Amino acid sequence: QVQVEESGGGLVQAGGSLRLSCTVTGRTTRTYWRSWFRQAPGKEREFVAAISGNDERTYYADSLEGQFAISFDNAKRTVYLQMNSLTPEDTAIYYCATFNSGQYYQAQDWLYWGQGTQVTVSS
Repeated sequence: QVQVEESGGGLVQAGGSLRLSCTVTGRTTRTYWRSWFRQAPGKEREFVAAISGNDERTYYADSLEGQFAISFDNAKRTVYLQMNSLTPEDTAIYYCATFNSGQYYQAQDWLYWGQGTQVTVSS
């Protein structure tokens, strides 16, 4: 069994930054990919970023590359999402997921999910 837990969300002013953390425990290995998705009210869950297992290659939604950065600390079993220059449009619940069985940008291809952490950006 795999457990996924996000933290680090909160309220931030436009232009500010936040760093989200996601700890994955249980029957998991370094080879598992990890990702971040987000879901705003009334919208579908959308891909934010992903990082591959062993070689830690990173992938981003086109609109977020350069603004967000995903990284992984294997010793801590934690994946991070550094978010900069935040705008109210970034307000959403941010979800962490691990173990991908298909396309990294498709939510349905990820098996294990956390409960999400709320990020609210005020104008």
